[in-house]
Amino acid sequence: MLALAFPPLDPVLIHIGPLAIHWYALAYLAGFVLGWRACMRLARQNAEGPSPQHYDDFLTWAVIGTLLGGRLGYILFYQSDMYIRDPLEMLKIWHGGMSFHGGMLGVILAAWLFTRRNKLSFFAFSDLLACVAPIGLGLGRLANFVNGELFGRATDVPWGVVFPHGGNLPRHPSQLYEAGLEGVALFIILMFLARKPSLRARPGFLSGAFLLGYGVFRFAVEFFREPDAQLGFLFAGATMGQLLCVPMILLGAFLILRQQRRPA
Repeated sequence: MLALAFPPLDPVLIHIGPLAIHWYALAYLAGFVLGWRACMRLARQNAEGPSPQHYDDFLTWAVIGTLLGGRLGYILFYQSDMYIRDPLEMLKIWHGGMSFHGGMLGVILAAWLFTRRNKLSFFAFSDLLACVAPIGLGLGRLANFVNGELFGRATDVPWGVVFPHGGNLPRHPSQLYEAGLEGVALFIILMFLARKPSLRARPGFLSGAFLLGYGVFRFAVEFFREPDAQLGFLFAGATMGQLLCVPMILLGAFLILRQQRRPA
């Protein structure tokens, strides 16, 4: 059986005394910085929407929403039993455990509070956030690959990879599938849609396109990704990731259809 050996990648970029700088942390940092800069640029191109200063001010809110939401989402969706037995484990973020769906809900809540405080249209504000979100998603999945985590199911395809913690069988490099679809492909699609004035004039359309696009891509990749060991397969053989994507797909489709029927 053909298989690729996992490349000699170290999850730690550099050690500075007792401090270790991880690629995963750098992926988060780069995602926030690049997303922030991209939001500022898009805001300058759309004089009728929220200003670049608004997105500059929102950066701290986005960081807090992502980290708190991602951690709480992981606890609620994936490891609730463990944290019920040992609540103090919730504080040990260095042990890992972040959920995209939780981080997304955290950013949505932060954006809702921010727009209410600044008297802005929520969807006009969230549309640009949605357009740049794939940047962080793609970088995060690449970091997952470097860490050798969240790998795929066993396979006999020529590009299967034997991961350090995945046993002796070659597995789908599902992290790279997600980086390509949820990161690169979704970013290109949203940037293409954002260039159309008729769609930018319908607040909520781009947010819906992100929810629908991410939900479809993630749902599809879950067929190649190894289910979480503590959960396995759930309702009708679906994984937790697929179940969480269903409301995203439905809400995204609803927002798109609703905005298409409204005048710009």
